[in-house]
Amino acid sequence: MSLLFNQTSQIEGDIESLLDNISKSVMIFSAAIKNYLNDEIDIFLKRMSEVKELETSVDELRRQIRYKLYTKMLIPESRGDMLSLLETIDNVIDTTEEVLVQFDIQKPKIPKELNKDILELVETSCKAADFTVMAARGYIKNSELINDYINKTYFYEHEADRVENRIKRQLFDSNEIVSDLAEKMHISKFVELIAKLSDDGQDVCERLSVATIKRSI
Repeated sequence: MSLLFNQTSQIEGDIESLLDNISKSVMIFSAAIKNYLNDEIDIFLKRMSEVKELETSVDELRRQIRYKLYTKMLIPESRGDMLSLLETIDNVIDTTEEVLVQFDIQKPKIPKELNKDILELVETSCKAADFTVMAARGYIKNSELINDYINKTYFYEHEADRVENRIKRQLFDSNEIVSDLAEKMHISKFVELIAKLSDDGQDVCERLSVATIKRSI
């Protein structure tokens, strides 16, 4: 952290709190989708509220960190990279909230036959998000493991794409699971929303890769 912050450890604590909240939101997101698929709607709604609270907290922390970076950080170039990272990684928790809210609003009817595959997609997307948070921590602490975390994020993003396409093929290649085209399209949209979590992670890691290279030059 000393490479980034010369005068205060308070920024480091704020960033750690922000990343902790994003990590929690990913775990709650995973559990909430499982609750929805199991028709445990009361628990789903409770967990959705928890994610909303975490998202609000992350937004507030991000504003505080941005102010402190401008007033206390002495290295403008690193400040710009950090601000970019914070803006991009914020999309991860935004997606967890948005997906759960859309489940609540639209109430998609997911056939039980797809539950296993949907949960696999959730798990894979969440792993990509988890390694994204680890990569961000690695960047903050100048860890040698950052490239390993970035590579794992990319791996799970590709796996999420694979599972996403497999589910869509199951939907559209036959009428055994779902016969109505509108329902197929509706379910497919939610599959894409879940997979977006891994895409957000990939976007963060692409920025981290560039920032890490700049730091080493």
